[in-house]
Amino acid sequence: MQPVQWLGLVAVLLISTGSALHALLNKREPAAAFAWIAFCLLFPVVGPIFYYLFGINRVRMRALQLRGELAGGTPTTQQTLPDQIPVAFRTQAQISSAVAGLPVTHGNAIESLVGGEAAYPAMLEAIHQAQRHIFLSTYIFESNRSGQQFVDALAMAQDRGVDVRVLLDGAGEWYSWPRVRRALRRRGLEVARFLPPRLIPPSPLINMRNHRKLLLVDSTIAFTGGMNIGDRHLIDRPGSRAGIRDIHFRITGPLVPQLDDVFLDDWAFVTGERETPATTPDAPDPGDALCRTLLDGPNEDLHRLTMVLVGAVAAAREHVVIMTPYFLPPRELVAALQAAAVRGTRVDIILPGRNNLPFMHWATRNMLWELVKWGVRVYYQPGIFDHTKLFVVDGQYTQVGSANLDPRSLRLNFEVTVEVYDTRFGAEMAAHVEARRRAAKRVTLEELDARPLLPRIRDAIAWLFTPYL
Repeated sequence: MQPVQWLGLVAVLLISTGSALHALLNKREPAAAFAWIAFCLLFPVVGPIFYYLFGINRVRMRALQLRGELAGGTPTTQQTLPDQIPVAFRTQAQISSAVAGLPVTHGNAIESLVGGEAAYPAMLEAIHQAQRHIFLSTYIFESNRSGQQFVDALAMAQDRGVDVRVLLDGAGEWYSWPRVRRALRRRGLEVARFLPPRLIPPSPLINMRNHRKLLLVDSTIAFTGGMNIGDRHLIDRPGSRAGIRDIHFRITGPLVPQLDDVFLDDWAFVTGERETPATTPDAPDPGDALCRTLLDGPNEDLHRLTMVLVGAVAAAREHVVIMTPYFLPPRELVAALQAAAVRGTRVDIILPGRNNLPFMHWATRNMLWELVKWGVRVYYQPGIFDHTKLFVVDGQYTQVGSANLDPRSLRLNFEVTVEVYDTRFGAEMAAHVEARRRAAKRVTLEELDARPLLPRIRDAIAWLFTPYL
């Protein structure tokens, strides 16, 4: 063997070993670490290339650089909790304080808006009334009739001197053609894209999507939830195709500046620029709800939202309600739900009977027996696809936002969740879910066990890909 060949062989071995060592030291899940180590060592050329492209979390490194935290984050200081938090959830509030690092805000008003028919007019009215700034971040922004209404409203606001910024996800914008970005820029609006996939220079960050939905007006009004912008979110959608049922939320009060900071951090992440909006004069509190922002994403410590969810389930005494379109929870949450059901807490999980992603439905079917066996009550809704995301405990503690209970939301996507300590709102959301539950079909263990062999194999194969769904 020639010296050059020996050098090449040594270089390949060093690169392969170095990649495996990097995975060993930086991957937080044993299964992921083992898979990358094996891949790099068994395929000394291809393995390191794939690990470099897809295995390294560059998002976290870039976010830390922008925020000047490469030396390590500052520890969370102990926060004083408002007296209005229910006694049963003060421990939960402490957990969220430690995990989120943000204070609970008092004096908020939160209103639910079911379907685009209710949400879009309210959002457009807020845009028309804007005086200082409008921040819009969304995963999907369609260029159809509903989307064009927002383009027109945003352009008119900018024409009258309002600071308008639109943040689109680089992958989500491809859900609609022609892409709305072109229409926005034709109207002179400032548009940024979050990690757009590209070939030159190559961008391997395909999975890490900004799934947050935020419309923020003048630091006084916020809209958030799971609803994108487009005709697909009209329940009575024109034409032959069925719409999507979802809930968006209008929030006013001191929580809104927290959500402003979420958008501005994302804007700085994409553009490298952060301009803080002018201070908004203090106004009387519009309500009495206690609210806090929870963030989750690959640039944050993993499992933040999972920790909060597990803590809330552990605090439950009477009723846990979950409504989500995609349900592939982590093992910690599965165990918490099982334990809650065993100790006598009623646990209801409401899922869509017809899912827009069949493989998600199949994978979920493969693991439901683990919950149903221990008394967790699972239901499938009939009718149109329900994209609603709700988590309610004892009618006192509620989470709303963009996150689904699946690996993509809890590990790969950038998500925003709002936790609400308010009995009125909690009762309202629990009643909404109860109405859907009464129209749904309960899943039994006998039904799951009676599945024919081929569907069971199909469901199990889909479940194998749970970390990537």
